[in-house]
Amino acid sequence: ILYKYHHPQSLNFDNSLVSHPNFHCKTTVMASSSPPSKYFSLVVLVLCFIVGSLVTVASASNFNQDFEITWGDGRGKILDNNELLMLSLDKGSGSGFQSTNEYLFGKIDMQLKLVPGNSAGTVTAYYLASEGLTWDEIDFEFLGNLSGDPYILHTNVYSQGKGNREQQFYLWFDPTADFHTYSILWNSQRIVFSVDGTPIREFKNLESIGVPFPKNQPMRLYSSLWNADDWATRGGLVKTDWTKAPFTAFYRNFNAINACVWSSGASSCTSKSPSSTSSAGNTWLSQEFDLASQEKLKWVQRNYMIYNYCKDTKRFPQGFPQECALLS
Repeated sequence: ILYKYHHPQSLNFDNSLVSHPNFHCKTTVMASSSPPSKYFSLVVLVLCFIVGSLVTVASASNFNQDFEITWGDGRGKILDNNELLMLSLDKGSGSGFQSTNEYLFGKIDMQLKLVPGNSAGTVTAYYLASEGLTWDEIDFEFLGNLSGDPYILHTNVYSQGKGNREQQFYLWFDPTADFHTYSILWNSQRIVFSVDGTPIREFKNLESIGVPFPKNQPMRLYSSLWNADDWATRGGLVKTDWTKAPFTAFYRNFNAINACVWSSGASSCTSKSPSSTSSAGNTWLSQEFDLASQEKLKWVQRNYMIYNYCKDTKRFPQGFPQECALLS
């Protein structure tokens, strides 16, 4: 917030910067005829700090409040003043966590830094899922590999307990060298998987032709780091090298501001009271792909997709699932 008054001189008190972990507010006071009082400037500074505090409440993640470590016997840890979460895997066990809230639609972001080095046999799963025998699920799974070989990003969508909608990708960067943002956009029209803001997959609502779509069951966010060397790397040919344990993955900057929290049978998103504080922030509820997003999606799928169930003729010799004719 920048307050300007046209005057050749500025007062030291009034030319100040309020620093906040997620917000900066500068007040530059240059009065046109007579400078405003220090009382006025103090009010401005206080208002800036209040706004900064509100921004922090809305945007900063607190893993201790937002998540619960559910298994691993101490192998999962919340660190750095509740701003970082670590999962660990050794020969004894993996570890995992789940979100405190359930969601029914939303845009959810998380930054992950994956297991470095020889991660063959390990899987880092990050997904939304409901409960019960006819559950819904939206999956990111990161399949480890030998040192120097790329991770495989495995995606899947389950509806009413039925999945088998896998698409797999290589990434265009090393996901172990730094944190990257993995996002799920889920509304009543589509599910979009994105990496660092680039869409990699879209699963459309095609109930009109009889394809089930996740839209009625609230889901929690889960993540786990576990051993899957019976299938994860080269179909199980490469086993986990336990001399490299413990394997660790890190999480930060969880963001579910634009998500509908489901509680006591009701959603926080209603026509009169959206979860976002502004209609602009609520556009994800009906978001569609613009031309630029369509081009990015095509670029990823053309250059980095390595498996698409809709092209697996050996798996579906009697014909592809009906959505394959219409899905990207």
